[in-house]
Amino acid sequence: MTGQPNPAEITLVRGDITKQQVDAIVNAANSSLLGGGGVDGAIHRAGGPEILDACRKLRASRFGKGLPTGQAVATTAGRLAANWVIHTVGPVWSATEDRSALLASCYRESLRVADELGARTVAFPAISTGIYRWPIEDGARIAIETVREATTNVTEVHFVLFDEHAYGAFATALR
Repeated sequence: MTGQPNPAEITLVRGDITKQQVDAIVNAANSSLLGGGGVDGAIHRAGGPEILDACRKLRASRFGKGLPTGQAVATTAGRLAANWVIHTVGPVWSATEDRSALLASCYRESLRVADELGARTVAFPAISTGIYRWPIEDGARIAIETVREATTNVTEVHFVLFDEHAYGAFATALR
C-alpha cells in the first residue's frame, strides 16, 4: 500500500498473546524459527506441531540460514484462534550500538506481511523486551511510533503485554 499512513486503532491488552482472537499473531521469534523460550515457546506450544512444521519448511527453502533480524514471514497458526502467525526476529539490545531501526523494522515488516495476507487485526508482543533485554520504555515508544506511522490496511493492532510494568510502559507511550 502506498500513500499516507492509515493509522490502525491501537489497544493494549494485559494477558496471553496465544489467546487473542485476531487474524494474525506476531511471534517474537529467534532466527532459527524452530521455537524457543518466552513468547516464541508459548506460541509454538499453544499452536501445536503445524507451526513448527511450517517453520521447518521455511528453513529448508528460502531461510536456510534463518530469518534475518528485522524481517518477517508468516506461517499457519496451527491450533491458535488466529489464522496466521507472523514471525519476526527482534534485535538484541546493545548499550554501544543503536539498533532501534531494526526493532522498528520488525513492526513495519510484520504489518507489511499482514497486508499481504489480508489480515485486518494483529496482536503484537513487546518485541525484544524480554530475553533480548531491550528497555521496555524505549521498546514501547518504538513500537507505538512505528505502528502509528505505518502505511497499512490493518485496522486494529493489539499490543499484548505480559505484566503490569510492560502495560504501564506502553500506556505511557500511547499517550
